[in-house]
Amino acid sequence: MTWHGFAGQSFPATRMRRFRATSSLRRLVAEHRLAPEDLIWPVFVHESQGVSGPIQGMPGVVRFDVDTLLEELYHLVSLGLCAVAIFPVVMPPKKTIDGAEAWNPDGLMQRTIKAIKASHPDLTVMADCALDPFTSHGHDGILRNDRIDNDLTVAALVRQALSLVAAGVDVIAPSDMMDGRIGAIRQALEAHGHVDTVLLSYAAKYASCFYGPFRSALGSAANLGGASKASYQMQPANSNEALHEVALDLQEGADAVLIKPGMPYLDILYRVKTTFGVPTFVYQVSGEYAALQAAVAAGSLCEEAAFMEVMLGFKRAGADAIVTYWAPRAIRLLREHQ
Repeated sequence: MTWHGFAGQSFPATRMRRFRATSSLRRLVAEHRLAPEDLIWPVFVHESQGVSGPIQGMPGVVRFDVDTLLEELYHLVSLGLCAVAIFPVVMPPKKTIDGAEAWNPDGLMQRTIKAIKASHPDLTVMADCALDPFTSHGHDGILRNDRIDNDLTVAALVRQALSLVAAGVDVIAPSDMMDGRIGAIRQALEAHGHVDTVLLSYAAKYASCFYGPFRSALGSAANLGGASKASYQMQPANSNEALHEVALDLQEGADAVLIKPGMPYLDILYRVKTTFGVPTFVYQVSGEYAALQAAVAAGSLCEEAAFMEVMLGFKRAGADAIVTYWAPRAIRLLREHQ
């Protein structure tokens, strides 16, 4: 719309640039904000002493021993880190066909959870509920006649979940994509008196090529070989199916859901959040992190600007929380700019 001034000149009545003129004006009308409390830090824990790394393709990401992880958490919690997600690097001799190390009460995962909760009782500790770090074949389930046995795997996942809760975990995050596992785990948790344990379902986990660096970090890539997880993870072509998966998991007792990967599936994140309105998380997976870092190394992107823009994109699409390997950097950066 054009208006005419007193001298006859024309000008726009609404100038969208007015609130873009200064940094303080831009902050004043920002529709979405990123805070340390929005971020979940995924960490790799191993049995060896000290820190190992770097992990190929993931600059800045290492494997911690428990003591070193506790030291790092001390600083990050003071800056506002609210949640950490634990992924164990299991030694090959402990990997078996059925993944029984997953429910070992003295296993690496269980010992790590106990140590974190003893040092940081208010920090939310999340643990994946899946067998792939513990199986000799690298799959998320138990094989029978070279196929994943869904129901046998669900029974194993229930044992794993109860073991993790006994260690003190706050959030169980089933990431295996077996049918019916949310209902079975919820029923077992209730039956054993764990009524306050949060179930965060990887309800829409796609069979993505972006998981490569993660599998290498855990040591499951070599076990998996060239095998595919497409028989249980979602196919990238489908969108409506994700809503069906989420609906089923919520009906079975999930408290929150997670979309994985993040950047290629922003439409799924948006649809899930607007359809169900439940706490909805997103995982910026290892391949996404590696791709951005490769662009940074090539001089094509500014690291801080790129990661912060992507995470704001997750928030804008509906994410309540973001699982990202860049969480330590982001938290420190956010605190510096308060």
